[in-house]
Amino acid sequence: MTFKDRRDAAAVLAAKLKEIYGREFSKEKPLILAIPRGGVVTGDEIAARLGADLDVVVSKKIGAPDNPELAIGAVMHDGSFFPNTDIIAALGVGEDYIKQQISEKMKEIERRLGRFRGSREYNLAGRTVVLVDDGIATGATVFAAINWLKEQKLKKLIVAMPVGPADTVQRLKQLVSDVVVLSAPVVFMAVGAFYEDFEQVSDDEVVEIMSKYRARE
Repeated sequence: MTFKDRRDAAAVLAAKLKEIYGREFSKEKPLILAIPRGGVVTGDEIAARLGADLDVVVSKKIGAPDNPELAIGAVMHDGSFFPNTDIIAALGVGEDYIKQQISEKMKEIERRLGRFRGSREYNLAGRTVVLVDDGIATGATVFAAINWLKEQKLKKLIVAMPVGPADTVQRLKQLVSDVVVLSAPVVFMAVGAFYEDFEQVSDDEVVEIMSKYRARE
């Protein structure tokens, strides 16, 4: 399955969410919680089609010392770290490196949160949250976000994404209420391979999207 772009994929994903949860969502609108930056475009389209609110949650991947694309884990805005223990052990990654990376990533997370949503506190207790991204590969940032969200006393947590590897999707299903995914191949190369147009999303585009929702508050 290939999509024209993020909004095309999000339209199909929104239709599937509506098919499964239409009656439930008509009684109580969910909160679409997007992972920047690409996930915000996806989340915006879904929120518009479901008549829901949109917010962002920021987690940052921490890469291996000699291979930054290989995720050894991810960190949340509150400093909580979700480690990929198998990779950390296999590579012998030291605690000092992890602490230094967490410190650096926290600065970037704070910068992004400041631009994208200001200093507002999260108030998620009792809400049905749909965590959205434009796709996942290792899933490090999504797993970190889930760990944090599970401490927020949600009513229900649903993960929705156009694409993700089958093994990662199965792991996600063990952690949340539901996973809604359009394509979950066993052989998975990269998220961008499932899109005709997978241009990088800028901070400015995210700010523009989020300003629409902040204006409604």
